[in-house]
Amino acid sequence: MTTGRDAGPQPGVLRIIPLGGVGEIGKNMYVFEYGDDIVVIDCGLMFPDEEMFGIDLVIPDITYLKQRKANVKAFLITHAHEDHVGGLPYVLPDFPGVPVYASTLARGLLGNKIKEHKLHSNPLLPLDPGDELKIGPFTALPFRVGHSIPDAMGIALRTPVGTVVHTGDFKFDHTPVDGKLSDFHILARLGEEGVICLLSDSTRAENPGYTPSERTVGEAFREIMEPLEGRVIVATFASNIARIQQVLDAAADMHRKVTVIGRSMEQNFRIATDLGYLKYDPSSIVPKDKIREIPDRDLVIATTGAQGEPMAGLARMANRDHRYVEIQPGDTVIVSASPIPGNEEMVSRTIDNLFKAGANVFYHTIKRAHVSGHASQEELKLMLGLTKPKHFIPIHGEFRMQVQHGRLAIETGVLPENVFIIENGTPIEISADGSARRGVPVTAGYVFVDGLSVGEVGDVVLRDRRALANDGMFLVVVTVDKQTGTLVGRPEIVTRGFIAELDQRLLDGASERIQRSIENPGDHISEVGMLKVQIKDAVSRYLYEQTKRRPMVFPVVVEI
Repeated sequence: MTTGRDAGPQPGVLRIIPLGGVGEIGKNMYVFEYGDDIVVIDCGLMFPDEEMFGIDLVIPDITYLKQRKANVKAFLITHAHEDHVGGLPYVLPDFPGVPVYASTLARGLLGNKIKEHKLHSNPLLPLDPGDELKIGPFTALPFRVGHSIPDAMGIALRTPVGTVVHTGDFKFDHTPVDGKLSDFHILARLGEEGVICLLSDSTRAENPGYTPSERTVGEAFREIMEPLEGRVIVATFASNIARIQQVLDAAADMHRKVTVIGRSMEQNFRIATDLGYLKYDPSSIVPKDKIREIPDRDLVIATTGAQGEPMAGLARMANRDHRYVEIQPGDTVIVSASPIPGNEEMVSRTIDNLFKAGANVFYHTIKRAHVSGHASQEELKLMLGLTKPKHFIPIHGEFRMQVQHGRLAIETGVLPENVFIIENGTPIEISADGSARRGVPVTAGYVFVDGLSVGEVGDVVLRDRRALANDGMFLVVVTVDKQTGTLVGRPEIVTRGFIAELDQRLLDGASERIQRSIENPGDHISEVGMLKVQIKDAVSRYLYEQTKRRPMVFPVVVEI
């Protein structure tokens, strides 16, 4: 967590503050502040890593914004992926009435999310490529970029100190599935006019060359499907509308019908169809409860679960736990996604289970039935060359990716002192004379969503959960005489996650240590709090001596 004693905005200075999205993949949120006006680009979430036991989601810490609640004028959304919009349902309640601007498809997907969370006070307003939106001292100019979801945008912000360009997630796909090319001319025009600062996607800054076109995935689908006689199951992200279109197109070419399975994918499929982003023959779609009526050679199933999520469609199919589909010999599964960092183990486990069930599986290391939606080095250099920024902030990537992207910027002519590789909470302050410097860090970090609680689980609770997961617990119940403080009867001991079967010798030794700690209590013999501390210390020392492990010891003292 980053914290600091922040002096707030200075007159005539633009402050750019990432509250999430730098030094990490996920929870993208960028604050642009000038005087008493703030606009926020994106508000995403991050999925927990393996050390965050019991945590459902991670969202940015918005303490800085809550302290300036009246100044927040708008949320601008680049596209509808969860790492850019997933935090909105948890953040918007703190900013009633503040509008959210998004493109047509993003509004469709977001509208559903906002309705589910019963949020009614934040208007969802249109902001599409080519529009111009005035918000206080800012003018937002969205421009089209290629990505793995239709309607992805970058946003240029005209400000009193100059134009700032935020690329959003992008790649330069010259043969996009929807036929809508990136707005090269707008980027070139902005570059000619002068860009004071560029914030650019760093996800693939370590990868040389160009990212392949999304269209190559459709060719891979056809190549895999053509010789097959059995069912084809394609797992991908529910929000990857372009990938779903490729599944529909490949299935049509192979004269197969398509079933869509998975709550989020079914929802997105319906919304994208209603908005005209998916094109197909309605007669080619089979309801999931009619699957058994279709011959295996005539069926393609599109499902969720490409990241190995235990409750998603693909994992449940592999575990024979799905209501409509059970993997069987002869099935072919295409995992059309690369594992998100941290998900590798879950993905590998799901693929293993699919093979065990008799399926043939094509996945990221076997067949390229997936391409990234993010720019590689040559495209990143092209973005830098088109916009010609004075200052550069690499965003959306882990720290090593930001460093590599910074080096690319220097290669293309940005002065080394004008490249800012920063952490969440570090403001970059740009003055009217075009100079820029680091500001005093503001509060930034993780807020954990655990069930219905948002922010109630902190580092202390997670540390306890890690300790319980590593060494288990050792519960000691002792009964003492209220008057004398002496032990009555033998202590009761309950353990979980410590050892499968407690041997009598260990129990007897623990009981003896407990008795000794109570017999020599020092002052305040009847003070329950003191007895608990003495029991905990004595038992913890004894268990470490005997097992070299440190379970969490919970003493319970009952007075009679």
